[in-house]
Amino acid sequence: MRELKILAVVVFFSLLTYYLVEPFAHHEMHKKVDAEGNEIVINHRDFVYDGKADVEEAERAGNKELATKKKAFWSDVKTIAGLKGNATAGEAGFAMCMGCHMDGAANMGGVIPPSLEHAGAIYDKNYLIALIKDPAMAGNVDHKYADTMTHPMGSVSSMFADNQSIADVVAYLQEKKAGEVTPKEAFNEACVRCHAMRYDKVTQLGDTPKFKHEKDALAHKIKVIDEQDAVKKYMGKLPPDLSMIIRARGEHFMETFIENPQGQLAGTSMPRVGLNAEGYEKVKAYLTAIGDPSKVKREALGPWVIGFFVIFTILAFLWKKEKWRGHH
Repeated sequence: MRELKILAVVVFFSLLTYYLVEPFAHHEMHKKVDAEGNEIVINHRDFVYDGKADVEEAERAGNKELATKKKAFWSDVKTIAGLKGNATAGEAGFAMCMGCHMDGAANMGGVIPPSLEHAGAIYDKNYLIALIKDPAMAGNVDHKYADTMTHPMGSVSSMFADNQSIADVVAYLQEKKAGEVTPKEAFNEACVRCHAMRYDKVTQLGDTPKFKHEKDALAHKIKVIDEQDAVKKYMGKLPPDLSMIIRARGEHFMETFIENPQGQLAGTSMPRVGLNAEGYEKVKAYLTAIGDPSKVKREALGPWVIGFFVIFTILAFLWKKEKWRGHH
């Protein structure tokens, strides 16, 4: 019985360390604080975009005027979300978006406008409404602009002059642009215009083609460098390659950073992505497939390894009893 008692003690302290000590140490030793040293509480809200975090950030900064402005903005978003959108009417509005949001679009104002082919599937409804109303406020990067209408997408508000027209185009996106999306498609639409994936040969221009001649490959590389320079100028620095981000950062960081980058890195130029829960899972699946391709096999092997140790422990215990039978 001595061996079982020892095993029980080891298991107890292992679980204690994993479930209590490590999370506590992480929370206490790696707090997120503001410039004055006050702890910033970051909550995962299941990708619900209601402006609460944006308002709280403005209030913490002591900017009451901005906090009031953000409250009014997100209150309008809530009002529009409550309207019944007409997808048929929204199709005409969406046609005005296609001049920028299409495959092969050119860089506009620093980045290439994303494809909206699966926008209704991967983006949150409130975020889509907010994005049409005021892209800088929706992305929580209004601190970059003296006037949010100077955002590269700012002029879109003139295309949708009333709340109903916004509700209509969002209804169209959710009904007609919400088909089945693969993990890579979700990543390409949400992230690739800023972030490369070198382990999958993906750049800010998308998948790297296979070239027959070296001069064609060099010409493409120059195009990629030019695109990266444009993104760097717009963002302040080149956004990082995400090939290993899934292994470099924890799950909580990934969720909160995608939901609201300002909560993790105040003052960053990265806008919130606006993904819903499904969109996030798709992007995470792609990042995992590229950054940690052995994860599926490793997790599948885990139960077999645990089973082996359980069986081995039982056999070792029975062997010990047999060998020590009759001894004291």
